[in-house]
Amino acid sequence: MSFELVFFGGTGDLTWRKLMPALFQAWRHGKLPREGRILAVARDDWDDVRYRAWLQERLQEAESAKRPTADEFEQFAQQIHYLRMDLSIAADYDKLKGWLNQRQVDTTVMYLATSPHLFPTICQQLGASGLNHDKIRVVLEKPLGHDLASAQTINRAVGSVFTEQQALRIDHYLGKPSVQNLMALRFGNILFEPLWRRESIANIQITLAESLGVGTRGDFYDRTGALRDMIQNHALQLLTMVAMEPPPSADADAIRDEKLKVLKSLKPFDAHSVARDVVRGQYRHGVIDGQAVKGYQEEDKVPMGSHTETFVALRCEVQNWRWAGVPFYLRTGKRMADRHAEIVVNFRPTPHPIFPGAHAPNKLVIKLQPDDGLELHLLAAKGAISSVMSQPEPETLSSVSLDLDFDKAFPTDRVGAYERMLLDALAGRLNLFVRSDEQEQAWRWVEPILDAWRHDSQSLRPYAAGTWGPPAASALVARDGFARAEEG
Repeated sequence: MSFELVFFGGTGDLTWRKLMPALFQAWRHGKLPREGRILAVARDDWDDVRYRAWLQERLQEAESAKRPTADEFEQFAQQIHYLRMDLSIAADYDKLKGWLNQRQVDTTVMYLATSPHLFPTICQQLGASGLNHDKIRVVLEKPLGHDLASAQTINRAVGSVFTEQQALRIDHYLGKPSVQNLMALRFGNILFEPLWRRESIANIQITLAESLGVGTRGDFYDRTGALRDMIQNHALQLLTMVAMEPPPSADADAIRDEKLKVLKSLKPFDAHSVARDVVRGQYRHGVIDGQAVKGYQEEDKVPMGSHTETFVALRCEVQNWRWAGVPFYLRTGKRMADRHAEIVVNFRPTPHPIFPGAHAPNKLVIKLQPDDGLELHLLAAKGAISSVMSQPEPETLSSVSLDLDFDKAFPTDRVGAYERMLLDALAGRLNLFVRSDEQEQAWRWVEPILDAWRHDSQSLRPYAAGTWGPPAASALVARDGFARAEEG
């Protein structure tokens, strides 16, 4: 397959930290067609040689196993090119069109790795230059907007130039192997689906924890916050994958229709329920891995007195027959005790225990990072034998787990999230991309939380870096008689 892949924001952090390393891995795995060209677009007055040298230096910061050798980079870089553009100047889009018209290809993908406020301008300029024909797709990186109104403005601007099938809104969490195996687990096996409902499940907890702080992104993060950065997109998308009804087929729109139904079934928030069911926090100085770290307001480009949240925990409900009464707990935070992302499905205890002692109910842990895998926690008999002279004793149970590590199970077929998403974008596979109505409904659901916070500066709770967030987050779960996944 011949292709052109254009990165707007070609010198930005996202491009060199995530996208180019993912493309290199696709190249190394033999999955990136050699008949393709990759074009980085930015304002720097560089050429191909200068950009390739800059990129090679940046890729040395990748994990050692993912770092290209000199020979590998030389071969990979033959597909990489550079074009200087000012995204506000119409004539520069004509330069881009001229470069693309050098040859005929099967598909062209425009990846907008820029600030979202530039999306309407870029798309309108692409349309004015005729770069919106049916062989062209555009990938929109999150966050898509700052609220519902801005998201709708962007979607209208994009929709005036590209069809819904051409506009791919990316959420890289959907490309993680564990998320894909969540679909396979539910809809490819008969074992779990009959239990995947309120009669068998007590609660579901989705945790997206990061040990890092905001780093050099203080100005961006202070305008965004944890709710917009992680809950509105990643966490809600994971919730829809867990809670959706079986789609009639694996068709992209069939899957996205079911995800949208879940978003529309979420119990809406009001000022009262925000105060009761949402906890927000901001990290202070603390210790992580034995090293002292700064508090959020001491980070670069973060203003003193900022009320931006770096932690959110909330309790929500899906109001339909399958999930009525089952609490879903979502939480995310910066500078947490550990870096991990997981979905924990906690099953109900047995209705009539016949074995002595207190036993933890079964649970299914879907691990998203740093490792991808599944753990099924069960109870099993120890098998101990008492003396023949003693009285018979009731069998005792111990907790055991069945652990599936995807790296070990599929050692030759592992594909990273961004690698998967980029290859899907080139191939036109839409299953893992978010439709505009999904994205707008997610904004519609979080907006009451944002509105409540605008009128309440007192609910921001401090927590020490290196912990699991404010104690109120644990209390949110304990109120229902459960324990947080990290504590259970």
